[in-house]
Amino acid sequence: MMLTRRSASTAFTAPRAASPTRSRRRPALILGVLLLAVPLAAMTDLAAGRALAVGELWQALTGGAVDPIAHHLVWHVRLPRVLVALGAGASLGLAGLILQAALRNPLAAPEVTGVTPGAVLGAVAATGAGLANWASPAVVVVAAVVGGCGGAGLLWLLTARARDPDSMAVHGVLVSAALGGLTAVILLAVPGELGSFVQWMVGTTEARTWEHWTLLWPWALCWGVVACLTASPLMLLRCGERVAEAAGLVPARARGFALLCAVALTAGAVASVGALGFVGLVVPHAALALLGADLRITLPGAALGGAVAVCGADAAAQLISRAVTAWGAEHLSVPVGAVTTCVGAAVLLFVARRHAVEP
Repeated sequence: MMLTRRSASTAFTAPRAASPTRSRRRPALILGVLLLAVPLAAMTDLAAGRALAVGELWQALTGGAVDPIAHHLVWHVRLPRVLVALGAGASLGLAGLILQAALRNPLAAPEVTGVTPGAVLGAVAATGAGLANWASPAVVVVAAVVGGCGGAGLLWLLTARARDPDSMAVHGVLVSAALGGLTAVILLAVPGELGSFVQWMVGTTEARTWEHWTLLWPWALCWGVVACLTASPLMLLRCGERVAEAAGLVPARARGFALLCAVALTAGAVASVGALGFVGLVVPHAALALLGADLRITLPGAALGGAVAVCGADAAAQLISRAVTAWGAEHLSVPVGAVTTCVGAAVLLFVARRHAVEP
């Protein structure tokens, strides 16, 4: 069929390229929005709790005259809870993006690499042994970190001969299932500690103290900085091993170091708040969609996005708990892990359905 002059010119006209200045400004603008969203989410989380009005919260933060109980609630209950949520969310966002880039698998997440179930197993084992009753929270946190590193080490041993991304992803699911089974065994052996176990298996920020924050922030800051320094090698790994080798990079060594950063970040986060589902899977995809494929920008964006997501989910969990309390369930508290899991599952179902109906 012959094309008219107008249709031919339309068909063969190249789309207008985006302005380089505009393409550089967009990620910077989004990063600025995320930076503003972090304190906004933190203040929302601070104000979402029970038994404290917004005016009392502001007076306690600014040093005004306030009831000693309100001062204690703000500075020793709510503030460390918010800070731990921010640190754990940033760690999970970074870890998820590193895993997806290093393994070249968009479905790679801390939950299926042995780290999260290993950390949960360590925390549950320490709680079941009674260490949380006579020792400080540091003992349980250390046990969770050791368990997370042990789960990752088990995966590394199983894939020692074939450390390709597909093999690591498949073996990661198997390792996670095995570690989850061990956790269930401990749960059956010590049924009296069910409440303490659930907080690690679901993920919660309840009863987080300054000691949790003191243990989390140096670990998260150190490994977060190291992780951001791996942006250039990860970008080469995403292009394929041949491209990485042509650029002078040793793929196995670079991938191993990146996975070490992801393991450390995930173990620290899970040791502080438990297993928060879907944060390390959904946040990296959102960061890539908003900020692009340049990991030098996207890695910090994933950290900020994870912090906002977990802190916002914690605020939503507290608001839901307040609503449930108004209906008569006074002792029911919704964990933040339940919110992240429900929202993350809904987002994945929406994306999967959208791609399924597209031609």
